[in-house]
Amino acid sequence: MADTGFPAQDARTDFSRARRRRLVARLVARLRRAPHDVDLILPFEEVIKALGVRGERSLGLQVIPLDSIVGSVDRTRDFDRSFRPTSSRVRPRWQRIAEAQRRGQAMPPISVYRIGDMHFVRDGHHRVSVARAMRREDIDAYVTEVQTAVGSDRTLRPADLPLKGHERVFNERVPLDSKARARIQLSDPWEYATLAEGVEAWGFRVMQARGQLMSRDEVARAWFEEDYLPVTDALREAGLIRPGESEAEAYMRVVSDRYRLMRTHAWDERVLERLQRELSANSPGAAS
Repeated sequence: MADTGFPAQDARTDFSRARRRRLVARLVARLRRAPHDVDLILPFEEVIKALGVRGERSLGLQVIPLDSIVGSVDRTRDFDRSFRPTSSRVRPRWQRIAEAQRRGQAMPPISVYRIGDMHFVRDGHHRVSVARAMRREDIDAYVTEVQTAVGSDRTLRPADLPLKGHERVFNERVPLDSKARARIQLSDPWEYATLAEGVEAWGFRVMQARGQLMSRDEVARAWFEEDYLPVTDALREAGLIRPGESEAEAYMRVVSDRYRLMRTHAWDERVLERLQRELSANSPGAAS
């Protein structure tokens, strides 16, 4: 529908159009069988609880991309992830802002938190929604950057938060450097707790063998260098990492099989050879 040239009428049309886009987006997502939460706005408090806060700093006034705004501090029910209105209750204020913009009035900057490449609105939800409806690409914002224990990006969905939370707890119990930590990728949230317990048990055995106490940092570093890397390298060479399986998932699976089959925590050629025979014999493609 073409603009009428009357700001009040066009603002009403803008809102109706934004609501229709919201409904169409939901229908398209359903037809594509997208995850149920793909269009849900990210709740800031739940995100920082999962990722863990390390600190924050003010970055002042900046121009930020509108499509980087994916979350909200307190208005998660009023807008979807693309800041389309989810109900008519925001209509009056939304239309006032849209009309003011159509009259050429300047809008004050919004206020956001930044986590990685994501932004979460503190103040200015309606301004963001109107700007996106008018196809703008960026907006002025006062930015406060939040440093988190676990990183993330714009692909984050609400369903990912439990996994991120368990990953954060694992990092607290097994404090690896960022390069080493990036190699620990598990798809099941509970496996992070299982792996942390395994690392702690490994550290206890090492301290007993060496007759000395070790800090969490020392245990984590020793486990990664003396157990995790040699084992995953050996598994890769022996072809024991399955398609679609991360090296950390292969490590956990084979460590469990090692103790179940041989009641040992040691690694040597004999152990690897037996594991390879056992796993090959029990694989789906093995001959009966």
